[in-house]
Amino acid sequence: MRKFNVLILLFLTTMIPLVSATLLGQEAAAVKIRVLLVTGEDHPAHLWREVVPVLRNSLNTDKTIDCRIADDLEILGTDIVFDYDILLCYFKNYAPLKRNEQAKKNLAAFVENGGGLGLLHFTCGAFEDWTEFGQIAGRVWNPKKRAHDPYGSFIVQYVDHDHPITKGLVDFEISDELYTCLKDSALPILVLAEATSKVDKQQYPMIFVLEKGKGRIFHTTLGHNVQSVSTPDFKILLQRAVLWLNKRM
Repeated sequence: MRKFNVLILLFLTTMIPLVSATLLGQEAAAVKIRVLLVTGEDHPAHLWREVVPVLRNSLNTDKTIDCRIADDLEILGTDIVFDYDILLCYFKNYAPLKRNEQAKKNLAAFVENGGGLGLLHFTCGAFEDWTEFGQIAGRVWNPKKRAHDPYGSFIVQYVDHDHPITKGLVDFEISDELYTCLKDSALPILVLAEATSKVDKQQYPMIFVLEKGKGRIFHTTLGHNVQSVSTPDFKILLQRAVLWLNKRM
């Protein structure tokens, strides 16, 4: 009987850690990526009230993602942002925020400490009064350059086929604004996709990534309106970007 009890004890001491590790792994996989979609600045050309619900719904079709909308930019100046894994920005602030300096500090700290930052479309023109934003965004809007091609259809061409975000994806057609206005910078970025302007026949980055501190940044100039962000390839791209930003791929 004693030998039998010893065998049971050995079995339990062997199996319980394995079962616990399995359960912990399942729990980790079940933890959703918390995404805060920050928006809310009105502009006649960018109808965020129409676009952001589509962005949120596209992300939430992935059951590992929980995307919520914040329609007041002042949230960037609060500690609430640190409750999230990823900040996804769809705005251009045309005037400094009331909590402007704190918002800048929070955004910089969020990325430096390991948060994921996604910048969509006209967000490249945010924080014009903040030079360091270019060090976070990688490339920012240059008002001295031509803004973009006329809204219309063009092909987004992947130039990096090995990156986790783009691996296995194919070039796609989208109706959008082809931005030509990004400021030149020596800051290294990894361009994932480009498009050729129908106006000047030059190629311009449409999607690129970079890392800063412990954090990751995904930046795309795509996403002008509902039609743009409803493009199936764009939806897949956005989901993959969130997984990459959260270091799950």
